[in-house]
Amino acid sequence: MHIDPFEIRVPDEAIDDLRRRLRATRWANATPSPAWQQGADDAWLRELVAYWADEYDWRTAERALNQLPQFMAEVDGAGSTGGAVGQRVHFVHRRGAGPKPYPLVITHGWPGSFFEFHALLDRLCDPAAFGADPADAFDVVVPSLPGFAFSPAPAAPGSSAFQVADLWAALMRGLGYERFGAQGGDLGAGVSIALAARHSQAVEGIHLNFLPTSYETAIDGQAPLTPAEQDYLREKADWAALEGGYAHMHATKPQTAAAALNDSPAGLAAWVGEKFRAWSDCDGVIERRFSKDTLLTDLSLYWFTGSIGTSMQMYWENRLQPFRCRATRGAAGRIRALSEGDQSPATVVARACARHRAMDRHATRRPFRCNGRTRSSRRRHSPLFQTVPPVNVTAPRYRRTDARVHPSRATRSA
Repeated sequence: MHIDPFEIRVPDEAIDDLRRRLRATRWANATPSPAWQQGADDAWLRELVAYWADEYDWRTAERALNQLPQFMAEVDGAGSTGGAVGQRVHFVHRRGAGPKPYPLVITHGWPGSFFEFHALLDRLCDPAAFGADPADAFDVVVPSLPGFAFSPAPAAPGSSAFQVADLWAALMRGLGYERFGAQGGDLGAGVSIALAARHSQAVEGIHLNFLPTSYETAIDGQAPLTPAEQDYLREKADWAALEGGYAHMHATKPQTAAAALNDSPAGLAAWVGEKFRAWSDCDGVIERRFSKDTLLTDLSLYWFTGSIGTSMQMYWENRLQPFRCRATRGAAGRIRALSEGDQSPATVVARACARHRAMDRHATRRPFRCNGRTRSSRRRHSPLFQTVPPVNVTAPRYRRTDARVHPSRATRSA
């Protein structure tokens, strides 16, 4: 695997063009509805666009990003699983400060990027600096998903979470890590699950802060649904109807949205910023959790790389290759999703777990070992790896039904 150091260098002309576009925004007519009810609030968006055009300093952000050890690798994901072939992958690789740092690959989602983990890296890689045990240090690898930021889009259709998992396994192997852990949320959760399912010989455990929307908790038909379960399913359907429009657009007509968002930074800010508000515990005020500079660094990475359209492509591919989970006896991978925002009634989870336990009654369980400790001893320090009844994730045979789409990308250099 060939690896080169990588540094972000956005041309001055690209920054000037962004500011020109922001100042020339043709604003949509506001509707007589409460703020945020129908999407991005007009007043908030105008304020953010003005700040992006006149006050935000990309060069400062660029220098900070370039403090991260970044690389570009030529990764061959083909193997026994029949996964993706050669792909250029941008990634951050920071080694831990400890006696035996444990290797961990972390995968972002949408509308995120490798940037969202910059503050977390200090704590994972150098726990002693925060008063924790240096034996709990990690070697952290944060790849950019194909089509996100500086990772080019796949050259051929078919790269869903399953094929990306093959790339990540090859990347970690190329970096010298024969066994490792995986963490992910949103699209990254799907990749982490696929890693555990397709590469169980290398993946010792995973941590999720989100479950893919194509995963459905199994609810058996032996007992009628409780009122709490009925409320949960109804609320889930209501959320999908009112808040899931972006995902349906990404998964069905991504290039229609891409044509607008790749041309208008104000439109991009509306499309992404509204999700930062909706998906964070900000109580309706984005800057309680994200400063303007933080939000605009994320937006600028999408803008300068022209990757908003290609970032949607994974929704399309995941729709064609959805997750199907079933319990199996003796499965190697054991998965626990630690989702702080999960509102599932305990009985829904209990039904699924009871069914999994019944099918896995005779499975052999072995402790997860990390840095010489058993899983149970490491658990005192971190909830990262925990064990629950196994699941097996499979992908249906991919059936190509649409032509490939390859939007152009800009200002990428290494």
